[in-house]
Amino acid sequence: MDFLSLIFGTAVSLLFLCLVFIPLEKAFPARKDQKIFRKGWLTDLCYFLGQYLLWSGVVLWVLQYFSFWLDDIIPASFREKIQQQPLWLQAIEVLLLSDLLIYWGHRLQHKVDFLWRFHKVHHSAEELDWLAAHREHPIDSIYTIGLINLPAFIFGFELEALALIVAFRGIWAIYIHSNVRLPIGKLKMLIGAPELHHWHHDKERDRGNYANISPLMDVLFGTYVCPTHEPDSFGIKEPFPKNYAGQLIQPLLPDKLTKRTTTANDGDTANP
Repeated sequence: MDFLSLIFGTAVSLLFLCLVFIPLEKAFPARKDQKIFRKGWLTDLCYFLGQYLLWSGVVLWVLQYFSFWLDDIIPASFREKIQQQPLWLQAIEVLLLSDLLIYWGHRLQHKVDFLWRFHKVHHSAEELDWLAAHREHPIDSIYTIGLINLPAFIFGFELEALALIVAFRGIWAIYIHSNVRLPIGKLKMLIGAPELHHWHHDKERDRGNYANISPLMDVLFGTYVCPTHEPDSFGIKEPFPKNYAGQLIQPLLPDKLTKRTTTANDGDTANP
């Protein structure tokens, strides 16, 4: 894909998401007074553009390399037995295993300091909407997407064959970050909802709701949280740069340099 096509595709994706999620957020707002151009929106736009124009390609290359590496480890006989199953059964197995892996992987991101230093980039957003879903450090993306796709790699599926599932997970991730509250009753315990993920973004680092698509893992392992109101505030408690470049660089630095970098890069949230 040439660069002009990449820019065009990025622009079309941005327009599509604006047309879908901005009206949805205005019709069913979780926080009625939140503006479209809220605090940090320009930083999140930088993440969106970086993800579509640069980092997605890097992440895809790493995942492809990782899948080739697994090809030399997983016995061909095991993959043959898996692939002899009906496709619908394989799809269910992949989804369930993916949700199990990402649940525990996500929980570790909040427990293990080394993983948190990259994951906290995502949690640094102080106001949530569809655009804030794209605030993610590239190394955090490799970790998360790698875990989500690990069962498919083990079964021997090609990434191209997972395009529909990947696209659905992407849209779902954007939806659960959106400034939306839709009353779906008990169904939210099965299919999830923005109100659940909003509580995951509460300032308390280990609040709960770590599951990916369905909250069943949170229900099973005792981390399901769903008060009837929105959290008082989002974000993280520790000092962290407000701009795009600072947030990409700071997690890569030794601890003794992070405080200095945070102070140097701590500008207005609207500045990338």
